[in-house]
Parts: sequence; structure tokens; C-alpha cells
Amino acid sequence: MAWPITSRPGGPSLIVALGVTQVFGYGALYYAFTVLAPRITESFGWAPEWTFGGLAAGLFLGGAVAPLTGSLIDRYGTRLVMTVGSALAGLSLLALAEARGIVSYVAAMVVLQAVTTAVFYDAAFAALTQARGSQARRAISKLTLIGGFASTLFWPLTSSLLAWVDWRGVYRLYGLSQLLVCVPLHLFFLPGRVKRPAEAHAAAAPATGAEPEATYLAGDARRRAFLLLALAFSLQGFVVSAASIHILTLLRGFGLAPAVAVVIGAMIGPSQVAGRLIEMLFGRSVSPVTTAWVSALLMPLGLLLLLIGGDVPVIAGCFAVGYGTSMGLGSIVRGTVPLQLFGPAGFGATMGKLSAPGLAIKAAAPLAFAVSLERAGVTFSTLLLIAFSGLAAIALFLLARQQRGASI
Repeated sequence: MAWPITSRPGGPSLIVALGVTQVFGYGALYYAFTVLAPRITESFGWAPEWTFGGLAAGLFLGGAVAPLTGSLIDRYGTRLVMTVGSALAGLSLLALAEARGIVSYVAAMVVLQAVTTAVFYDAAFAALTQARGSQARRAISKLTLIGGFASTLFWPLTSSLLAWVDWRGVYRLYGLSQLLVCVPLHLFFLPGRVKRPAEAHAAAAPATGAEPEATYLAGDARRRAFLLLALAFSLQGFVVSAASIHILTLLRGFGLAPAVAVVIGAMIGPSQVAGRLIEMLFGRSVSPVTTAWVSALLMPLGLLLLLIGGDVPVIAGCFAVGYGTSMGLGSIVRGTVPLQLFGPAGFGATMGKLSAPGLAIKAAAPLAFAVSLERAGVTFSTLLLIAFSGLAAIALFLLARQQRGASI
């Protein structure tokens, strides 16, 4: 028996439900670690490399299981996969809170990061695509607009909770939030099993005005586009994974006072939201691949500003705005560009395969960047981020040129 979801598949209630679960998901499973990592290290009495090594192992496995998660979404629907995923996420957070040594800590962290593939944006984008087909672009923009508040809310929330409980208590609360908030929302609002992708797309085309399957890339053009997109996502994944975990350390390394660094770091979240709002209001007339390379270019430019004048709060603030806007738009194009190029058929599997190539580079980022900051300093480390993000922008620009040539 199918659960009732909404009067209109893919309507506002689905977007709001997914938005709430993305805020709780990214906030509890990802951003909280930035604040809690020093407390975890101090509690266990080991070197920081062990703390970040556990995260790296988890991210690696998460990338490895991403194609499987995508296939399960295509086969069974997002309701089942995301409901089970949020339940496992809650249990993993509770297990992490009870870790008493390196083995139990790494085991809990590995499971926690592995299940993120079933609850983070890629899965949520698949839910919207299953509900709206090729017309999902605007819904994806609205979803990421809500999800952009995750870091803005959970960084100060986690810091405030540490005044009352230790890091274990914080993770216990966040584990309960997954079970009591995210599980019900996923269960009651998400699409259940759907038709086979090809059938669903064919049925949706007359009613929604979706473009015929033949308009999507195929053959060598599809393979080239996939490789460029996977390369760009992998390089951006390294930058975002490294910077998100170490942003406060990076800003303090340029000479900013700790309080100023926190303020600058907090500007990234609202900048993400602002970028997504601009895209939602004015992006309809712009091709997703164009949005992709233009937004990607903002990231190395912002980092270059930080390198030039990172000790000046105003310039550091400009970095936060550029970097945050790039991150915000990047989350949108992660869903809209594959949809434009490859179509809605088998979208879950496509997203999983795009995530897989960058699993090692993204997983290694927090630990590698921690070592780089400690041994090579902030200048070299920032140059590394500029190089990676710049190459990602070039790959997306080449993708846009290929797409423009294919459409002529």
C-alpha cells in the first residue's frame, strides 16, 4: 500500500520536507564535525590526524557506495532509501557518541559517512527528479536555498550546545534528530517506487513538455561530458571538503583574530543562500552549464583575494562572499547540469557514478589539508586550493563549449 504524500507530486510540501532534512542532515552529519573535532581529539588524547583520518575513511567508503545507492534509488524509490538512510544516520551518530577507542570511532565514522549518500543532496535531487522529471531544475534551486542554512544554523548551535554537554552529548542529540525529524519526513513526503526510468520519462513527456530522450547526450559526447563533469566535481569536492572542515584554522592562519575568523566564516552560509536565491530568480534564462563554469570561477578568485589580503577583514569578507556564492551555485549545478546533459532516466545511478571518481580525492582532503597547513603553511595550502578550483572551472568551461557546439 502506498503512503499518501502530497496532492501534487513534487509540490511545495516535498521541497520543504527535503529542505528540512538537508539542514538537519548536513548540519549534524557534516558541519558539526568542524566544531567538535578539537573536542574529540582532546577527549581521546590522540593526534588530530587520527580524528581526521576516521572522517577520511568514512568519506572514502561513502564515495565507493555512491553508485550502489543511486541504483537502489532508481529501483526502489527515494522514500525507502532516504528513510532507511536517515535511520542508519541516527543510529551511527548514537554509536559515534559511545565510541571509546580508535576501532569503535573509525567504525562509527565509516558507517556514518557511508550512509550520507542516501540522505544528502544527490539523493534529494533524485527525489525531485523522480517527482518532476526534466522540469526539476527550479525545484532543485528551491531545495538548495533551504539547505544553505545548514552551516549558518549548526555551527553556532553546536558551539552553544558544548556549553551544556560534551561532544558525545551533542552527537546523541543529533542522532535523535535524525530519528525523530528526518525519518518521518522522508517516510511520509517522498516518492515511493516509480516506473522504470525510460517508461516514466516517456509518460511524462506529453504532460510536462519534457524534451524527447534524443536531445540528451549519447555516445562519445556523453562520455566526454561525463569525464569533464566528474573531474570538475572531484576537484571541487577536494576544495570544499578541505575548506569546510578547516576554514576557521585557515582564516586564523592569515592573522585574523579568532572572533573575526568566526564572523568571516559565518558569512559563507548566507552567501550560499544569496547565490541560490539569485539563480532561482534570474537563472531560468541561463543554461545550467554556463552557470556551472561562471560560478566555479568565483571560487579560485575568492581564494586569490584571501591569499593577497587575508589579514584584512574586509578582503577576507570578500573571499567569504565569493567562495560562499560559488559553493551555493555549485550545489545547484550538481543536480541541474547532469539533468540537462543526461536526462532524468536513471538519474540516481548517474549521480552515483559522478560521485564515485572523486571518492579518493574528496576523502583525503580533510587529512591532507590538515597536514599541509601544519607543515607547508597557509600560503602553499591556499595555492593548492586555488589550483584545484581553477582546474575545475576550466573543465566546466570546456564542458560548456562542448555543449554549445553540440547544440549548433
